[in-house]
Amino acid sequence: MNQQSFDFIVVGAGSAGSVLANRLSADPRNKVLVLEAGRESHPWSWIPVGFAKLIDNPAANWLYASEPEASTGQRRIPIPRGKLLGGSSSINGMVFVRGQAQDYDTWAQLGNRGWSYREVLPIFRDMESFQGDADEEYRGRNGPLKVTESNESGAIYEALIKAAGQVGIAYTKDYNGATQDGIGMTQATIRGGRRMSTAVCYLDPARSRPNLTIVANALTEGLLFDGKRCVGVRYNVAGQQREARATREVVVSAGSINSPQLLELSGIGQPERLKAAGIEVRHELKGVGENLRDHYSPRMKWTVPPALGMTYNDKMRGLGRVGQALRYALNRKGLLGLPAAPIRAYIRTRAGLEAPDAAISWIPFLVGENFQLAKTSGVTAITNILRSESTGSIHVTSSRPDTPPAIRFNFLSASLDREVTLEAMRITRRIMTAPAMAGIATDEIAPGVNINADDELLDWVRNNAETTYHPVGTCKMGADPMAVVDDQLRVRGLTGLRVADASIMPTLTSGNTNAPSIMIGEKAARMMLASTVQAVAA
Repeated sequence: MNQQSFDFIVVGAGSAGSVLANRLSADPRNKVLVLEAGRESHPWSWIPVGFAKLIDNPAANWLYASEPEASTGQRRIPIPRGKLLGGSSSINGMVFVRGQAQDYDTWAQLGNRGWSYREVLPIFRDMESFQGDADEEYRGRNGPLKVTESNESGAIYEALIKAAGQVGIAYTKDYNGATQDGIGMTQATIRGGRRMSTAVCYLDPARSRPNLTIVANALTEGLLFDGKRCVGVRYNVAGQQREARATREVVVSAGSINSPQLLELSGIGQPERLKAAGIEVRHELKGVGENLRDHYSPRMKWTVPPALGMTYNDKMRGLGRVGQALRYALNRKGLLGLPAAPIRAYIRTRAGLEAPDAAISWIPFLVGENFQLAKTSGVTAITNILRSESTGSIHVTSSRPDTPPAIRFNFLSASLDREVTLEAMRITRRIMTAPAMAGIATDEIAPGVNINADDELLDWVRNNAETTYHPVGTCKMGADPMAVVDDQLRVRGLTGLRVADASIMPTLTSGNTNAPSIMIGEKAARMMLASTVQAVAA
């Protein structure tokens, strides 16, 4: 069997893995292997609105789906995951949200030293090159990740900002600054009209390094051990099985779905589950695959009169398509340059809260299936609780690495999730029926004005809501019996093995999870390099 030796092996070249590839290989003395199960790239990935072309495309997307549950009306909820270098940062909506200081302070209060907001803020600053007005105390200008405020403008955005103000939600210039509260234009990983994935911002600058080996279309099938030490990986390329050895560490950055899957395939997890799947138990860790959290988000919809010409449903009719293509070609604006939702608000659903507990994001067109343009003109509002307390699980059902795991979200099982979801929907309705929206948002078509009672609204949510594609928590960081990694991201009870991606989040961050995932990659690299220096010194 073909076998090579490296200092570090990174499994997964996604949002965190690409960062690790760059940072670990920056020292030419470190020999680094990066394995990505997906392909190199896809032509639609470059164009921002291409996410709508990739959301159900098996060439760029693993197309996972959850198990049917009562909380989802027995539907299988689509779970897009990137199947390219850059992982989900290569197919996502490019929305850049750090979250709130309270998110990270909560992690620290759970016993995770080094993860408070004060300690991760410098990493957020260092990793970004933000183009826009900002407080330099909070924002970075010289990092590898290009972040820009949406360049969208027009009557629909002006009306939404004015309507939000009429119901007490102020305008904010920077929800990634001192406070998150308010309505403002979306910040996105877009620059010059092109998607700024971690493949573009982190992998591409490092590709020419002779000490970095990147292998795409490489499915990692298992971790290799010598006793309780991880010493390498077994992977498959085009039907050929290979092994690679790591003299220092293996870091699993395969994401919230595939990281717990790989641990379980390698015999790490709940013994009874592993045995049931025909997997030999190597190391008991009860938390593997547990603590799954995501943002469960109803899509509320209003019609807008076509005569106003405000929405992209109108602007893309007939020759409008040509106009939009030209607009993008000439100045990188218009539909083709959009992030998933160009305007968003972070809101408090009740008095006495220290920070927002819900989000609303607007899409300037009526959304059909898979983010396609509907024939009717309108606006779509996506709303959700920020820090969902409902937890589910992800577990293997087979010893085959190409068999998707069973994903169960258990949405709305926590009473807080139900309460905040309902109030966020009602606030969204108040915004959409405020005086500034008169004559613009004419008819509520989802859920519909006839659905008002709590039980009716929740029933509608169960039968219609989707996720916001933010799965986290399945290899959670902590010191409790259900923690999978410690605050150094080392797998508990094992050596030579870390996990670094969204799966380590003990709780959800307040917003889209791509920015925190990149931060996790940056912090993991710093910790791994520091431990290497300490080992050499010793």
